[in-house]
Amino acid sequence: MKEPFGNLLQKAWIDLHDPEVAWQIAILLACSVLAWAAGRALRLDRVEADGIWKFGVGGLRRILFPVVALIPLMVSISLLKRWIEVDLLRLFVPLLVSLLLVRFFFYLLRHVFARGSIVRTFERAIAVLVWGGLVLHVSGLLPEVTDFFEEITFHIGKQKFSLWLVLQGLFWVVITLLAALWLSGAIEARLMRAESLHSSLRVVFARLARSLLVLVAVLMVLPLVGIDLTVLSVFGGAIGVGLGFGLQKIASNYVSGFIILLDRSIRIGDLITADNFYGEVKDITTRYVVVRAFDGREAIIPNEMLITTTVQNHSYSNRQIRLAIQVQVGYKVDPEHAMRLMEAAALKHPRVLADPPAKAFLARFADSGIELELGVWIDDPESGMLNLRSELNLAVWHAFQEAGIEIPYPQREVRVLHGAGGVSSRIA
Repeated sequence: MKEPFGNLLQKAWIDLHDPEVAWQIAILLACSVLAWAAGRALRLDRVEADGIWKFGVGGLRRILFPVVALIPLMVSISLLKRWIEVDLLRLFVPLLVSLLLVRFFFYLLRHVFARGSIVRTFERAIAVLVWGGLVLHVSGLLPEVTDFFEEITFHIGKQKFSLWLVLQGLFWVVITLLAALWLSGAIEARLMRAESLHSSLRVVFARLARSLLVLVAVLMVLPLVGIDLTVLSVFGGAIGVGLGFGLQKIASNYVSGFIILLDRSIRIGDLITADNFYGEVKDITTRYVVVRAFDGREAIIPNEMLITTTVQNHSYSNRQIRLAIQVQVGYKVDPEHAMRLMEAAALKHPRVLADPPAKAFLARFADSGIELELGVWIDDPESGMLNLRSELNLAVWHAFQEAGIEIPYPQREVRVLHGAGGVSSRIA
């Protein structure tokens, strides 16, 4: 196996014209079937594990096919090379090895980067490109491909570029960006564990660290591939025009996001009303804020709207919120006694604060009865408002039932006049 792989493709092509190549094809099929059967028999996707064992089982599931196929393939080459040509089998050895390395490498990346990142989104496409490059390298076709790409040239200003140079630059930019994103993720995780810093400042420093690391990564890699940084000045005018027109809103949202994070007017966990949407702030990014209502709905609100419009922050200075309960009693009921019962029922609830205390008021004299309002204060609105309102209504209902106080229903008095004599009857 010390023979270089540059001419393996040519030798494998010669073997394909040999009748004995059927043995090699049969061995390849047998190795593939064996690897597939091993995956079906072990069923690693159904194995339940935690911690490091989960990581190990997941990694084994990723590399199981190339490993199981590679072992009998190597054994077959060692046994059959004395009697038949095995160049076709040798060609598949580096292909399987590169497949194993690519799968394991991207499995590590899945655990390094957060869920929903661009690496996870385009994992399969990136893996195919990387594996394709390795295949071209081990098959000896890579120099011909690079020569073809180098012949495709174009100019930007006075600088001459080739397509191969651009592809090289993109490759190293991607590599350095992955390293920068991994490093920024580690810094962000460290910042999020710093309890001495406010949550908004942690988010600000994490976002700034990521932006600076990405910028430094791009500025470092471009000179390495032979791209003069002064060429980027050509794009400065285009970027400026884009920001002035099409990208104005996007730039405004990013700037507004840093303003919100720095002045801490809106923080994670705050209860706000923005654009007629009430809920708890779950996440603050450099472009938008995620607000989750108590019924499960989520609103993605651009940062610019939070800067340019009025936002009601119900927990800006403190988290205490007043909740009002309305109920009616009949005109024959002593309202002061009913109000005392309402206050006593509210104070028994564990979520109702003792200071400020629950207070009942006589709101107005309605058509069917006296309308009373019970005001209570809570400091955990994220636990739900409707459930608390229901429990307080039930508590007041039971208190009124024990005291013999009835809640009136709407009543109307109808007078029926008979003739011109003014004789009338009344129906209540």
